[in-house]
Amino acid sequence: MKIFNWAHKLLKSWDFSDTIADYINLAVNIVVLIVVAYIIDYIFKKILIILMAIVAERTKSTFDDFLVANKTAKYVAHLFTLSFVYKTVPIILKEFVYWEGFFTKGVKFYIIILSLWIIRSIFHSLKDYLKDKPKYKDKPIDSYIQVVMICLWVYGITYFILTLLNIEFIKLLTGLGAVSALIILMFRDTILGFIASIQVTVNDMVRIGDWITMEKYGADGDVIEINLVTVKVQNFDNTITTIPTYFLISDSFKNWRGMLDSDGRRLKRSILLKSSSIRFLNEEEIENLKKIQLISSYLNERQMDIDTFNKSKYIDKSVLINGRNLTNFGVFRKYIDLYIANHPGINKDMLFMCRQLQPTQNGMPLEIYAFVRDKSLVEYEAIMADIFDHILASVRYFEMEINETGAIKIEY
Repeated sequence: MKIFNWAHKLLKSWDFSDTIADYINLAVNIVVLIVVAYIIDYIFKKILIILMAIVAERTKSTFDDFLVANKTAKYVAHLFTLSFVYKTVPIILKEFVYWEGFFTKGVKFYIIILSLWIIRSIFHSLKDYLKDKPKYKDKPIDSYIQVVMICLWVYGITYFILTLLNIEFIKLLTGLGAVSALIILMFRDTILGFIASIQVTVNDMVRIGDWITMEKYGADGDVIEINLVTVKVQNFDNTITTIPTYFLISDSFKNWRGMLDSDGRRLKRSILLKSSSIRFLNEEEIENLKKIQLISSYLNERQMDIDTFNKSKYIDKSVLINGRNLTNFGVFRKYIDLYIANHPGINKDMLFMCRQLQPTQNGMPLEIYAFVRDKSLVEYEAIMADIFDHILASVRYFEMEINETGAIKIEY
């Protein structure tokens, strides 16, 4: 305080009118306060930054490293300086009641903002620290932090308004009630995002790292960020799609997490065969097909059953359609079943089959339904291509034809 007293005595010795002297005295006091505050801020900032850097270097935890990265020490140093200013203002401006109140409220508001900023930097450090932990990598930590920060900002602004206008909290609530419709309109997206964020988290609908597909918004990729208002999806072409969080509740989307967590990725593809190429097999054709090792045993057993049945019923086999018969389509279907069952890329513990679908104007669909062990895209596509390369090349051995004009339907 000696600096301020010295400056005051110096001004008194000068020959100014009382009003001018008062304002010069006010200006000098403020300038001196700013200079002293700057020096204190500089000293505290250097000390705290150095201390925190030393602590961060010597500890095993990475949390303090993130505190350093988010400049927490710098903000705390500012808080010491503001506390000094807040205590000093009433003393140096005791003769200027109006300006004392003005500066006191201003410094108080700045302290509130800075305190919130310190909390924000701590939360950001905590977020970075938790995201380094495998246990929390897929959790929407940003949403939690944003919810807490919104509550703190609302509290801080409310406290400042109460202090600035010198009104009671009940009166402020009454005033806010009158403009509640306007507030809801202004913060509609934030409110909807807040509700959606809670629902998404509680119901575990989406996690960071999940592969989601939302065709309406062109999203097909991995979730890289979930916050209060938006969900960011990095598509497989490395573009970023931003989806409002609320739309995850109001619209439909596909989350592939279940597939990735399961023991296989579904393969569901159908080929179209010409209906006109489907026919009964005669004995000579059956004997030729027995050379195919996968179905040799099946054909022997099946032919024995059919012959026994036809003889027991005295079926006239001079006409092929009479009685029970093997068809090239049925044998081909069985061949694919056995081929899939012997393929190393297919998970045999999960459902697999080759089935005939409803006939279409483009031909007879034959669908392969199975689960591939390797769920990575490259390996999955390679295994699927390998299977269908073989199937398409095998069709001619069964005297059947592919309908090339019809579309091949693929589902994953």
